[in-house]
Amino acid sequence: MSTHLNVALIGTRFMGRAHSNAWLSAPRFFDLPLNPAMHTLVARDAENTKAFGDRWGWANISTDANATITSDEIDLVDVTTPNNAHKDLSIAALEAGKHVACEKPLAATIDDAREMLKAAEAASGQTFVWYNYRRCPAVALAHQLCKAGRLGRIYQIRGCYLQDWAGPDTPLMWRFQGDVAGSGSLGDLCAHTIDTARFITGDEVTEVTGGILETVIKERKILEGAGGDISGHGAATAAKTGPSTVDDICLFLARMESGALATFEATRLSTGYKNANRLEIHGDKGAVRFNFERMNELDFYDATADAAVQGWSTINVTSGNSGHPYAGNYWPDAHILGYEHSFVNEAADICMALGGQDPVVPLPDFADAFKVQRVLEAVTQSANNGCAVPMSQIA
Repeated sequence: MSTHLNVALIGTRFMGRAHSNAWLSAPRFFDLPLNPAMHTLVARDAENTKAFGDRWGWANISTDANATITSDEIDLVDVTTPNNAHKDLSIAALEAGKHVACEKPLAATIDDAREMLKAAEAASGQTFVWYNYRRCPAVALAHQLCKAGRLGRIYQIRGCYLQDWAGPDTPLMWRFQGDVAGSGSLGDLCAHTIDTARFITGDEVTEVTGGILETVIKERKILEGAGGDISGHGAATAAKTGPSTVDDICLFLARMESGALATFEATRLSTGYKNANRLEIHGDKGAVRFNFERMNELDFYDATADAAVQGWSTINVTSGNSGHPYAGNYWPDAHILGYEHSFVNEAADICMALGGQDPVVPLPDFADAFKVQRVLEAVTQSANNGCAVPMSQIA
């Protein structure tokens, strides 16, 4: 078997940068059974694609996604496009016998996601979804603590994802277009929180209720150029505006299979919060809380300790000698990691899985990510119809 994994990346914007850095860095920090080779970069604009490819080290560039996907030289196709393109690109790659790593959420709609899952079930290639927050050492440690029973019976989950970049001056990029994105803060942000809660607890949502999806800013200036992302909004015309057709704020309640209750909130209008991906999980033996704005810390409460010394402990999760996940592959204790390392860790775990080794923590495949997509659909139905939606109603 080859010791290299030839990767084709589709997309050059925010996630294209994050994934390029991940494939470039993973073999430098991890000893991998398969080393990723940055074979081909695909995007529509040849000039910009070449500049991006030269900067990040892609060996080849292409504007023809189909030719790249079907090339015998490609082993894995990495899809970082807007959400409405996930289905066609992923299915084409799977039908060509490739492994597929797709950005989250799995698709723009539940119907697209269902088709992707069906294709994955019939394919020879493996599938992966970039729910990268699983690979923050603090989140991975919380997963291990919960799996070991340190939290006991879970009573309550409280999750929110708060950003403030999408105010009224932010132009009408694709993330505000429902036919492209599928949803707004729900799919862009809350999908991460749902996945992280499921991952840490091993629990599943059984019912969604109280869904609210609110479009606060209903008209936005139109971009002169196509695309745009949250790190570079591009220019907008002064006169033309168009409708924003996704939610700016989402809220919902959920019941879990274990009997635990959960609250979820996501917004891109939370003034003062830049990237507060926060989760608290409370059980009868202990609790954990995490805030991505302090991503190298996990708060843990041990309710089994003597009452005189019970209290929240803040764990700096950067010690490889202490067994903190991923930490031993990087720097000495307290030489902290950043956002980009969550993607590096996922790229490394993908290479481990494809090379026959166990990843550090479980990787979400299309079947796993489809469970999140079902919750997104249940939230949408709850919001639209003002009712509780049992997950049994979402096929």
